[in-house]
Amino acid sequence: METTFEHQSVLLNEVISLMAPKSGGIYCDGTLGGGGHAEQILEKSSPDGQLIGIDQDLNAIAAARKRLARFGGRAQIFHGRFSQLDELLRQAHVPKLDGLLLDLGVSSHQLDEASRGFSFMNAGPLDMRMDASAGESAKELLARISEDELADIIFKFGEERMARKVARSIKQMELAGTLETTGDLAVAVKRVVGQKRPGKSDPATKTFQAIRIAVNDEMNELESVLKMLPEPLAIGGCVAIITFHSLEDRMVKERFNELVNPCQCPPGMPVCTCPKPYAEFASRRSVRVSKHEIESNRRARSAKVRAIRRVR
Repeated sequence: METTFEHQSVLLNEVISLMAPKSGGIYCDGTLGGGGHAEQILEKSSPDGQLIGIDQDLNAIAAARKRLARFGGRAQIFHGRFSQLDELLRQAHVPKLDGLLLDLGVSSHQLDEASRGFSFMNAGPLDMRMDASAGESAKELLARISEDELADIIFKFGEERMARKVARSIKQMELAGTLETTGDLAVAVKRVVGQKRPGKSDPATKTFQAIRIAVNDEMNELESVLKMLPEPLAIGGCVAIITFHSLEDRMVKERFNELVNPCQCPPGMPVCTCPKPYAEFASRRSVRVSKHEIESNRRARSAKVRAIRRVR
């Protein structure tokens, strides 16, 4: 049965402005989703710009293929992770990129489709895999790890101050055989941290985020691609990364700063032997979502994009 893939591209105009796609350029959308960003990149780089699209989600790939079909051979689409960027660029016979985009958010389709198990708003199986065809589900992860390991995950990736109590509650339900759905997981969290209050985020949000990050190994994925930079980029090539929470944004900010200012010399050092900058900021500060976009897409409210351009 075919599933409609619905997703509203975040910071679309801002990303296109930063990346400035041009005719003849080669670009990569490492988180293709439904193809919204990719479509605009191909439009702006017409008539002969090329795009490499990568995504873990087979539903996203199917939707993107339909959306981008009118561009013919200008778009090459791959099922995989963006940490496989080097290998996938070799398969696409692309030496260097003029632009690389990563949108680290979860798609609306993944959140709204109960069977994917990402959200406590729609009860479904405890899955949470970006690639539903491979890997360990959230239920399998929770059954495998200890209470202490779970507490560490919730504290580190969810920044939940009651992580130990939440982990204990989850494991109690898991051991009793009553942890089957996302609704059950939300109950386990809320019986420790309380119910949602008006104007506040749902108390289960941090724990769901933490478990999703662990299931998909998201921090290691991001670290892998950040370590590659700036090598996949041509001189003048831009990398833009959209983040949604402080953990990933901190990683992106620190790596970008290292590339823009690699000098480690203390103030007053007479001779500096540090490398010259590898990149410059495409925008000195992160670019945040506009009020207008938040009004039409509440899920975008925490998004921000950082971008740098390779200079050597």
